[in-house]
Amino acid sequence: MTWWYWLFLGLVLAGAEMASPGGFYLLFFGIAALVVGGLAGFDLVVTDWMQWLLFSVIAVVSLLLFRGPLLRMSQGQKSHPVDTMVGETALLLDDVPPGQTGKAELRGTTWSARNGGASPLSKGQRAAVTKVDGLTLWLKPE
Repeated sequence: MTWWYWLFLGLVLAGAEMASPGGFYLLFFGIAALVVGGLAGFDLVVTDWMQWLLFSVIAVVSLLLFRGPLLRMSQGQKSHPVDTMVGETALLLDDVPPGQTGKAELRGTTWSARNGGASPLSKGQRAAVTKVDGLTLWLKPE
């Protein structure tokens, strides 16, 4: 094939990857086509069978080597917003004896609060969030 066919095919495949919610399959075939087009443009790969062989090898090898890490990198770690509450300070709305539950305010919302410390927590006192269990904040005195 002519070198610019390969470049056109590579751009079409890369564009199709961007337009689809796929898992980075077409991207590697597009990159392989662009590489083969570049090599064919410099007359480094002349015969059609060699171009197709090189295209196949580059596409499959790059897919196997780079797709997994690219997926992990693009998805990242999924964190829950409540995970960021640990270490923040809540304001007690009730007196809460050790091991008992009451109410506390954090981020403008009223939460159920459990005293995870050994000393009682008083109304109006500030306490540190040590754990979030469902809709209950586990607190200890600051």
